[in-house]
Amino acid sequence: MSNEIVPVDPIFDEEPKPNKQPTISHGEEEESKGVTRSLTDGESSSSRSGRYVSEMFNSERLPPTLSSEIQRFLRVANMLEWKAPRVAYLCRFHAFEIAHNLDRNSTGRGVRQFKTLLLERLERDEEITKTTRQEQSDLRELKRVYDESRGYINQHAGAFDFENSHGEKLIDACIIASVLYEVLKTVTAGPQALADRDSIQAKSELFAYNILPLDHGGIQHAIMKFPEIKAAIAVVRNVRGLPSAQNFQKRGAFLDLFEFLQYSFGFQKENVANQREHLVLLLANVLVRQPQKQLSTLKLVDAAIDEQMRKFFKNYTNWCKFLGRKSSIRLPCVNQEAQQYKILYIGLYLLIWGEAANLRFMPECLCYIFHHMACELHGMLTGAVSMTTGDTVMPAYGGSRESFLSNVVTPIYRVIYEEAEKNKSGTADHSTWRNYDDLNEFFWSPDCFLIGWPMRLEHDFFCTQSPKKQKFKISRTAKEKRKVKGNEDEEQGLNDVTLEEIREPIWLGKSNFVEIRSFWQIFRSFDRMWSFFILSLQAMIIMACHDVGSPLQVLDAVIMEDIMSIFITSAMLKLIQAILDIIFTWKARNTMELSQKRRQVLRLAIAVIWTIVLPVYYARSRRKYTCYSAQYGSWLGEWCYSSFMVAVAIYLMTNAVDLVLFFVPAVSKYIEISHWCMCKTMLRWIQPRLYVGRGMQETQVSLFKYTFFWILVLSTKLVFSYSFEIKPLIAPTRQIMKIGVQIYDWHELFPKVRSNAGAIVAVWAPIIVVYFMDTQIWYSVYCTVCGGLYGILHHLGEIRTLGMLRSRFHSLPSAFKLCLIPPPSKKGQKSRTKSFFQNIFCKVSQSEALDQKFVLVWNQIISTFRSEDLISNREMDLMMIPTSGLFPGIIRWPIFLLANKFSTALSIARDFVGKDKKLFRKIRKDEYMYSALKECYVSVKSILEILIVGDLEKRVVFNIVNEIEGSIKESSFLQDFKMSELPALQVKFVELLELLVEGDKNQHDKVVEVLQDIFELVTNDMMANGHRVLDLLESSQETVHDMTASPRRVERQLFESAAGKTSIYFPLPDDGTLNEQIKRLHLLLTIKDKAMDIPANLDARRRISFFATSLFMDMPSAPEVRKMLSFSVITPHYMEDINFSMKELQSSKGQVSIIFYMQNIFPDEWKNFLERMGYQNLNELIDESKEEEIRNWASFRGQTLSRTVRGMMYYREALKLQALVEKPENKDILEDAIERNNPKLSAELDALADMKFTYVISCQMFGSQKSSGDPRAEDIKDLMRRYPALRVAYIEEKEEIVGDKPQKVYSSVLAKAVGNFDQVIYRIKLPGPPIIGEGKPENQNHAIIFTRGEALQTIDMNQDNYLEEALKVRNLLQEFLQNHGRRPPTILGLREHIFTGSVSSLAWFMSYQETSFVTIGQRLLANPLRVRFHYGHPDIFDRVFHITRGGISKASKTINLSEDVFAGFNSTLRRGCITYHEYLQVGKGRDVGLNQISKFEAKVANGNSEQTLSRDIHRLGRQFDFFRMLSCYFTTIGFYFSSLISVIGIYVFLYGQLYLVLSGLQKALLLEARMQNIESLETALASQSFIQLGLLTGLPMVMEIGLEKGFLTALKDFVLMQLQLAAVFFTFSLGTKTHYYGRTIMHGGAKYMPTGRKVVVFHASFTENYRLYSRSHFVKGFELLLLLVVYDLFRRSYQSSMAYVLITYSVWFMTITWLFAPFLFNPSGFSWDKIVDDWKGWNKWIKEQGGIGIQQDKSWQSWWNDEQAHLRRSGYGARLFEILLSLRFFLYQYGLVYHLDISQQSKNFLVYVLSWVVILAVFLTVKAVNIGRQLFSANYHLMFRFFKAFLFLSCFAIVITLSIICELSLKDVIICCLAFLPTGWGLILVAQAVRPIIEKTGFWHFTEVLVQAYDYGMGSVLFAPVAILAWLPIISAFQTRFLFNQAFNRHLQIQPILAGKKKQT
Repeated sequence: MSNEIVPVDPIFDEEPKPNKQPTISHGEEEESKGVTRSLTDGESSSSRSGRYVSEMFNSERLPPTLSSEIQRFLRVANMLEWKAPRVAYLCRFHAFEIAHNLDRNSTGRGVRQFKTLLLERLERDEEITKTTRQEQSDLRELKRVYDESRGYINQHAGAFDFENSHGEKLIDACIIASVLYEVLKTVTAGPQALADRDSIQAKSELFAYNILPLDHGGIQHAIMKFPEIKAAIAVVRNVRGLPSAQNFQKRGAFLDLFEFLQYSFGFQKENVANQREHLVLLLANVLVRQPQKQLSTLKLVDAAIDEQMRKFFKNYTNWCKFLGRKSSIRLPCVNQEAQQYKILYIGLYLLIWGEAANLRFMPECLCYIFHHMACELHGMLTGAVSMTTGDTVMPAYGGSRESFLSNVVTPIYRVIYEEAEKNKSGTADHSTWRNYDDLNEFFWSPDCFLIGWPMRLEHDFFCTQSPKKQKFKISRTAKEKRKVKGNEDEEQGLNDVTLEEIREPIWLGKSNFVEIRSFWQIFRSFDRMWSFFILSLQAMIIMACHDVGSPLQVLDAVIMEDIMSIFITSAMLKLIQAILDIIFTWKARNTMELSQKRRQVLRLAIAVIWTIVLPVYYARSRRKYTCYSAQYGSWLGEWCYSSFMVAVAIYLMTNAVDLVLFFVPAVSKYIEISHWCMCKTMLRWIQPRLYVGRGMQETQVSLFKYTFFWILVLSTKLVFSYSFEIKPLIAPTRQIMKIGVQIYDWHELFPKVRSNAGAIVAVWAPIIVVYFMDTQIWYSVYCTVCGGLYGILHHLGEIRTLGMLRSRFHSLPSAFKLCLIPPPSKKGQKSRTKSFFQNIFCKVSQSEALDQKFVLVWNQIISTFRSEDLISNREMDLMMIPTSGLFPGIIRWPIFLLANKFSTALSIARDFVGKDKKLFRKIRKDEYMYSALKECYVSVKSILEILIVGDLEKRVVFNIVNEIEGSIKESSFLQDFKMSELPALQVKFVELLELLVEGDKNQHDKVVEVLQDIFELVTNDMMANGHRVLDLLESSQETVHDMTASPRRVERQLFESAAGKTSIYFPLPDDGTLNEQIKRLHLLLTIKDKAMDIPANLDARRRISFFATSLFMDMPSAPEVRKMLSFSVITPHYMEDINFSMKELQSSKGQVSIIFYMQNIFPDEWKNFLERMGYQNLNELIDESKEEEIRNWASFRGQTLSRTVRGMMYYREALKLQALVEKPENKDILEDAIERNNPKLSAELDALADMKFTYVISCQMFGSQKSSGDPRAEDIKDLMRRYPALRVAYIEEKEEIVGDKPQKVYSSVLAKAVGNFDQVIYRIKLPGPPIIGEGKPENQNHAIIFTRGEALQTIDMNQDNYLEEALKVRNLLQEFLQNHGRRPPTILGLREHIFTGSVSSLAWFMSYQETSFVTIGQRLLANPLRVRFHYGHPDIFDRVFHITRGGISKASKTINLSEDVFAGFNSTLRRGCITYHEYLQVGKGRDVGLNQISKFEAKVANGNSEQTLSRDIHRLGRQFDFFRMLSCYFTTIGFYFSSLISVIGIYVFLYGQLYLVLSGLQKALLLEARMQNIESLETALASQSFIQLGLLTGLPMVMEIGLEKGFLTALKDFVLMQLQLAAVFFTFSLGTKTHYYGRTIMHGGAKYMPTGRKVVVFHASFTENYRLYSRSHFVKGFELLLLLVVYDLFRRSYQSSMAYVLITYSVWFMTITWLFAPFLFNPSGFSWDKIVDDWKGWNKWIKEQGGIGIQQDKSWQSWWNDEQAHLRRSGYGARLFEILLSLRFFLYQYGLVYHLDISQQSKNFLVYVLSWVVILAVFLTVKAVNIGRQLFSANYHLMFRFFKAFLFLSCFAIVITLSIICELSLKDVIICCLAFLPTGWGLILVAQAVRPIIEKTGFWHFTEVLVQAYDYGMGSVLFAPVAILAWLPIISAFQTRFLFNQAFNRHLQIQPILAGKKKQT
């Protein structure tokens, strides 16, 4: 061993490196024998001389193989380091022994270094710690410390309460006792030395629980005292009647039903503990909501359990019915036994689900497992005997440890894992591997029962290797398989000894659907929509040709027959659809049922028949009618028909049934979900029989609403298209067909084509494209109108300014009570529904205005604002409502409402002329003014009563008050008092109050003086009868003076001390209530107009305005906290920022530091933060070691995890606050609020919050971060310590030594903070690495088992929450209990506020765009369209519904890139309901720089392209009714496809125009048109103008701004956005969407693009911009530019410039935008210093050689290779498509060479051939230079120069010769460049497509050189104008202004940020 433990470079740097090999001495006393036994050979080292110095040993950074076993010993050692050093040494020694036994050869990662380091420490401490012992031996020392801990536990555990003063010490004592017990057990001979072993163990585990301490020691915990918890635990612990524990090799009886299931089926102990708590909490929360009509607890429990049974097994029972199987859930007749059976079934499902790992994405697979295990469970419970073995039924896999994981989960997991490996990180074709859906859908077929139970691992399902073609064969038909599975024995796999056992298993392939990359998927999924548009287009063209002007003209037989020809097209489209179905499902044929195959063949045959029959009848019966005359006077007149019409009628009869069912959705739904044979048979021929997608019909009302909406949209679209797009083109088309063009400007390849077909196609093509695109525009228009009306009717934006808030504040208390306070009666439990006007004009009585509950909650909200530094201390004082010193009958409003009210009232009174009543009415009109006056008066009286204690003075003040009140009562106040002196009196009172606040004893005389001044002012200057008071004063003097004595002497003596008696009580007593009253009165008297703008912070204004508005929206009434639905929040986290470190905050990296950026972007919040901390600047904070507070302040303003956690934990604070408010009415709420530090009350509130709310962060990398010492691990621990209720789930990757080899073991771990450490609560072993698909959903999936409750909210780590919004969550959860249509909702959608749009203009644009989608867009999607899905926003899921149906997302690699939206698809397909609610909002961060935004847009576009290929979209498109299908299309992939079509339309138009101008057709046609004066022809050629309607898609954004901020503000913002180039931004984003959407559909390559979510907007280099946008924007921009230039050059001779501008201005705008937007939106993009640096970096990048390990940001070659990755994995079809698209670049050359002067107007094809000779010559010249460089440049440099000179002179001579002989002109040179440059690029694209063929040849190297030259040229062309503009300083200033206009408006300092200069703080 001594040879093995040697010092090496340690990975732990906390301890010094030893100088020699350490040893531990043998010389230890007999009592400690076995404790300090020798670990190494050799002599012991001498201990250090001197006193022992305590030093901590790192207990957190441990090797992964040892951490879970030894960490607790090292932690306890650190805890005892100062108290008992020798015991600490013994704990470390014990940890070393465990580590050595676990890994004797130190093969684990980091084990050798750790053991060496620990051995050094033990060797150093061995002797010196002996001197610190208080006992004679180690054993006695151990027992002493152990007894101390045990005694403390025994003393305090009886009243166990984590919130009391002993809580933390008790936790520490429990931890120490449990660890020392293990050490003592090792030291002593046996356990007899500890008589109380069991009790200590029970008490030591008190801290190791999640929410419920279910052990016996936790019975005193507050949550365990709830009756519902007790009842739920009693149900779970009902073990009567269970089989004997001896049958399962268990000692003692079963403790509860879960332990029985554990020993029966071999579940993991930690899984059992987790799900036991899960079910107890679930039952308790359901039980407490049961109606209390029944007094019997048993019936209440039964009702709660039955409710859970319905929820948990709804999917399972549907699955059994679908497959025609009998459910395995069988209940006895006896009620008590039935209850136990139900709990066992639910517990069994939860245990299966909790241990299923990745199988949780396969709900029907879990149903299959549960089906068999439930059957075994029933057999065990009933003592059934197996018919085959004759023994009692026992589980197939036994109950050994981890049996279920090893034998059930792992085999299926291996299939998932191996199939995922075939995906090749998303590069393999979807058809080559089975994803989660494919594997799950195998269990939709009865064939799944052939797997048997126990599972036969040789079944084809477990085969993951694709078969070789020569050995491929189908195992058997579905019919043959079905013959061997007719009874339950076959389900157990008993009758399957057939051919299956003697054949090789084959790969089953895809199930039901194959994801094939093709644009045909769009047609296939939404064939009804495309058929409708195509047929409508054909019908409108026919009507336009017949010049139909009235609908009645359609009834004409000739017109009708021609229109009915559209059904021939319909038959052809159905034929195409049938062919596509067969082609696209070919690779799923192995798992496809025979009936589905027959259905596809039959559909194909029928489509072929109709495709033949209808054209034949049309041709034969055309114009051959049978006519009948209608009755006289009928509007129909004579009606005729033909045999073709009869055939069409028969053809349409197949759709008649669908039409009838459409109008009766209830019948349609019944047919689809029915298991009646006739219904199943009928549906089998209509649609494929799938488990999902059935019964999705909505109610009749919903159907009517979205049908009416789409009828409006389609009607408008069709009328517009007919009137403005189609009909105007008919006449010009006829003229074009008549004009004969004989002479072309080029060599016409098809001269015999008649009617100028090419021109007709060029004119009509863009119109056709617009026709298929503009439905999206009309949808946006109607979305704007309907969404706006819906928002108005639901009170959105009613309170949007501070003025509106002040005017409506008086109604907030009653609205608060109505919304957020539980109603006293059950009638109030119904949803609150108010009329529109009732909410607007809501009035409340004064008695209700300031309810104490409202005051408490309001003040808590304002306090939260202050803690978040949104408001200052002064603003908090102005906004708080007083909670003490309440005066009866006086409403004490917050002071910000009363700003300037008192001063205004004084001004009114001072200048008023008239009677008292009139003045009173004038003041009374303003309720706030009246309240301010009344409160000031009463407060002055109250303060004077306390301040004045002299008898005489009291009588004087009493008389003055009587005079005032008497005058008011008699309405003679204006006569008795002079109002002109009121301002002077106000000044004096303010002076008095300031002295009282200061409370300085030395100011006593000053106070007296002020009081005397006030007395003199009132009596002499104001009171008409002031002499009465003076008379009273004089008559009361002790010494009688002369009556003529000066009254001034009397006044001077008033309030003064005399004869040792004080007349005033000053300073006033230090009473909080009194101080608050004085302070408030001072504010009332001094507050000015500035308080009208309180709060000044924009975010605080927005939040408080929205909260006030939401109280007037319709929402369910709030239940009591105890009766609300419980819920959890889950946040996935990978490697994102948790907290900014001080190093990150202060590091600039050439730019500004984050802290400097934050200070300038949030100046008011920084000022408030400094005020709260009590410092002046940043340096003072750092000097005072306030780094943690600085980090938190900055982190809470970035997109960090700490911000998200703080926000989500507001839910817990809100629940505790609401629980406090709901205390019994006879208790004083405010007193409870003051006494919230009461331990008992606090414990009760915490327990209730724990029962209702759980927050789990799924920190995927936390385990590895802890092992590696990553600072982020400490940040996560800090979050757990800050929020004790927070739970962190992470994936533990641990190495176990098996056979001297390390083997990785993965576990899902849940941890919480205990003391200063993280404590593992549950560790559930996994079958393998859980991240095998998309990272985020897999991360969510592993942690979802630790969530609790009936609802689950998904929150991303860049989101935020607010206390005032958290108060409404229980209202929101009530939505789950209400029907929305046919069913209660399964997902509740919420709105978001984008909090990152405050500075950068781009962030502002993005926030508005996102806001319009998450508000007006989703508002319409949810109602009336009923197609809202889940978009990754803060939606709340019905948790039980989704955990039994596949989870809250899908995780298959690549296809589920946008994983969140598939949860919505899945929920809808499984008959869920998704709603949207706007009365609660959550914060959301977005990217703020153009590059980050573009990456996000690219990711979303990639995700939508994968959705286009997915089975979910296909099934939704097929199974929805027609109008709901339209909603689904245009709100999902249709938006992206329409965007793509709009861009394609521009290309179609320009290439059509290019064809017309280069061929000479346009010139000939226009000249002919002018000769014949045909104006409509020119109009037709300018048809592209319709594409400009795309601007209408921005209307929803404008409408939403108008609703929430006012329409004047919306108009102003819209104009301002345009001035800040918003149109440029959105046009540029259009290019991003279309590029990635189209490319991904064809070639794949979709992947997650991390954006970084940076908080600082910095300059991006030119190289970075070029890499990001070269192929997506720049290349396309140059192509459009070339098209426009060529078009402009060759149309000038016959077309006016104005017509050219009108036609092409939008294309010019798009071109310039795509080329230069990245530089316009790049901060400091026109700074000369940045330009110089960018040029140097660009040249270095473009010339750098690539290779293995060279990143694309370092080398052009690496970037170019990565840019082609999508082509390398493309199929032949996609490559061919790419080549065909590339052919468009050859059109330039073909057309332009015939316009050269050198061609001498020859139209011979030889001219085009010669142009290729020129291109070849150029290529050969370039190749020659390249070869010459390789041969001569190194050794023969002079020769190489001569060679280049020779080539140059030769080329120059050829050009001169051609110009002289062949008339080559400068124009020809320019045209040649325009012709040959596109050709070269086209050749490059072709070469890239055929790269596998030419890669090994020299052509590929030449292609690389050519591409590099093109990129360098394009980059230089882009760089030149940017560099030129950089010379002009005004350009940079203009750019800064439009980029940061929002910041300028807020007076922020942007220039220092952009300049990167730090400002002194």
